[in-house]
This record gives sequence, structure tokens and C-alpha cells, in this order.
Amino acid sequence: MSLTPQSYWAEYAWTGGRVTPGVVVETTAEGRIGAVRTDVPAPPVGAITLPGLTLPGLANAHSHAFHRALRGTVQAGAGTFWTWREVMYAVAGRLTPENYFALAKAVYAEMALAGITCVGEFHYVHHRPGGAPYADPNAMGEALIAAAHEAGIRITLLDTVYLSSGFGAAPEPHQLRFSDGDAEAWAERASALSDGPHVRIGAAVHSVRAVPAGELGTVARWAREREAPLHVHLSEQPAENEACQAAHGVTPTRLLADHGVLGPRTSAVHATHLTAEDIALLGGSGTTICMCPTTERDLADGIGPARALQEAGSPLSLGSDSHAVIDLFEEARAMELDERLRTRTRGHWTAAALLGAATADGHACLGWPDGGRLEPGALADFTTVALDSARTAGPPPGLGAETAVFAATNADVRHTVVGGRHIVRDGSHQFVRDVGGALRAAIADLSAGTAELADEGNPS
Repeated sequence: MSLTPQSYWAEYAWTGGRVTPGVVVETTAEGRIGAVRTDVPAPPVGAITLPGLTLPGLANAHSHAFHRALRGTVQAGAGTFWTWREVMYAVAGRLTPENYFALAKAVYAEMALAGITCVGEFHYVHHRPGGAPYADPNAMGEALIAAAHEAGIRITLLDTVYLSSGFGAAPEPHQLRFSDGDAEAWAERASALSDGPHVRIGAAVHSVRAVPAGELGTVARWAREREAPLHVHLSEQPAENEACQAAHGVTPTRLLADHGVLGPRTSAVHATHLTAEDIALLGGSGTTICMCPTTERDLADGIGPARALQEAGSPLSLGSDSHAVIDLFEEARAMELDERLRTRTRGHWTAAALLGAATADGHACLGWPDGGRLEPGALADFTTVALDSARTAGPPPGLGAETAVFAATNADVRHTVVGGRHIVRDGSHQFVRDVGGALRAAIADLSAGTAELADEGNPS
């Protein structure tokens, strides 16, 4: 689609690793950045003014869109990851292509309001309840792709292999709609999905629990042949590690390494409970680690060794996962603050490094290496954060990165541009006018009985 070239004047912009005043960003008809001009003290004629700090668009590297329907409900009472999972399954069982499109469109619009320009959707609800395919076997995935398009953001659909209830056991009834039967059947279905201007198709191994070891190589080969992203939930719970040791005599990380899953195009999500050898395998292979701190703390998963993983060679990205909140600034600062709690020392990452995880490194692990930066030739995706709100007012503009990462929230996002299109303007989504209303309506379609299930699974 050809766009009208546009000039944007940023009061301040994050360019070259620093805050620069008076920056003009010119976009092209192809949705890329044509030029970046600095030292422009006032908006040129015809330029759209962006007051505040303009950052590269944020990449949400790990999302389960339907989990947004759980917000608030699963925070009632007590419980564990495993009791939370039962409530999640109840919502998954009520999804259809039509209601999932409506929910995902609203969720992705919420992301745009939060400055997110690209999402990695870890998608495993493929078929009808009971496991029968839809007339279009990719109806659910196509609904997510269409939802992202309608909400104005990019999507990497990480089509997920989910074959077992645990280390070769048959799927339980509520998991049947996740399964293609085997990895070859998954590959045949996933191969019918196509990249496009706003979409990339990637692969995912749900976990070593859900994909038998003998099937892992098929998934890794599919991704390798297409040079596609490959993501995997890894060691989120100690119980997974214990079961893997019992089944295979090795850790989940070693199992993935032995079957060719790790590597520079692979992202391990969570990576919370690791051995020293696991960390060396992940870092040595250049596997990206996607940290999801707001979900990891909400589910009481634990604090992963993010600093040690980065030092071993793993890039870091960030995701909102179960959408307890959708706020990449919170994810970024939580990674640093959690590490402070774990080590009782401060300053493990600079604000610049945390912004890198939320922008360029996140885009790279989703298959968009030309995103997440404000420079000529990059995708024209950027977002502007207010520096004059009750949360961000006070620090000098030169500390804008520190202000954004350690003080701002999603409520401080004023503008979001994707491919040169002004998606969020002055805090309002231009295509989904009432995002809150859209979320309310979509969740009402799914929420019947969820509160009762939460009460059963999370006794107070």
C-alpha cells in the first residue's frame, strides 16, 4: 500500500543513543524513514508536531491475546501457575474466529495506545473445541493477523506446536483444539500462512512438555528453511524441569540444544529456572531471552537470571505475555528492579540498554531487523512519550530515557506511528475510537463463568 509521505517534528527524539532536541523524521510512501534531520528548533511548515520524547516503536515480543480476558479475574484469591492455567483453559475453550478477532483487535489497539508497534503473538488455539479443524484450517491465525491490521500494528504470528499434555501424554480434552496431531501436520498447516507488509510468520514450540522430543527437529527445520523466528516457553516452572529430567535425563535447555532448537533466530521465553550449563548453552548459541516480568511476578514464577544470560551472549527482549498489564515501560524497569531485589545491588542495565531490549532487540527476535530504530531506511514506526505529565515532569530533557524507563507508564504515550501512519494521535486511537468499550464488549463475550472458575481454582 502506498502512503502519503509525511514529516514529523519531534521536540526530543532518541537518536544515536541519546536524547536529541528538534528532530525531523521524514517518512516515505513505502512506510520507511526517508531522512532524520537534527538541530531543527521549530516545526517546519506541514510537519506534525510531537511534543515530548519520541522513541523507536516498542516491540511486545511475547503475547497471548486471549489472556487479556483474564485481567482482574485471576488476581482474585490465591493459587499457583497451575491453578491459573485452569481458568485460562476455560477462556480458550470459548474462542471462535469471530470473537477472537474482536478481542484481539481491541487488545492490539490497547498495545498501540501503549506505544507498541509490533507484537509477537504466540498462537496455539488453532482448531474447534474437540480438535476438528475449521473449514479454513488457519481461521484462528488469520483472525489474529486481521485484528493486528485493523488495530494498525505489525504482527509476527508465532504459530505454535502443541501436541501433548506432558512428555508424550495425549492432550487433555481442553487441549485438543491446540493440537495438529504431529509436527508434520502442523508444518503443513503453518506453511499455508504467508508473510505480508504488516505480518511475519514464525514458529513456536509451546514447551518441552507439549512437544515430544522426537518432533522438535521438524519444527526447528521448518523455521530454519524459512529463516523464520522460532520461540519457545522455557523453564518457567521448576515442575517442568523435574519432569524433563525424569523423562529424558536432561534439562529442557539441553533437550532443545540437542534437537537443534537453539540459535540466533530462536527466542526462549521466561528462562526462569536454569542451571549454569543452561545459561552457557543459551548464551553460546546466541538465543534471545524474552523476559516477561509483569507476568512472571503475577504468576509467582520467580526471577530469571537475565543479567547472567546477557553476559553469556543472549540478547534480551520483553513481552507482556498474559497481559496483567500492557506496558513495555513497566516490563523494562521491572527487569532492572527485579534484578536489584535478587542481588541487592543497583544499576544492572542503563536506561539505554533497557530501551534497546524494548525496541531494536525485540523487533529483531520477531523477524523485523529493520525496526526499532530512528534512522534512514528503518521502518517508520515510532512513539512519543509526554515529558510533562504528573509522572514525567521535572527531570531535564537530557534524562528523557531515564524518565521514560523508570517513571513513565503506558498512560504517558501521546502518539504512535506505524509505517508512517499516525495510529495514535494525542492519546486517542484513530481507528478504534473507544478501545475501552471494545475491550469491554469483547471480554463480555468470553467471561461467562470465568469468575466462578477462578474462585474454585484460587481459594481464598
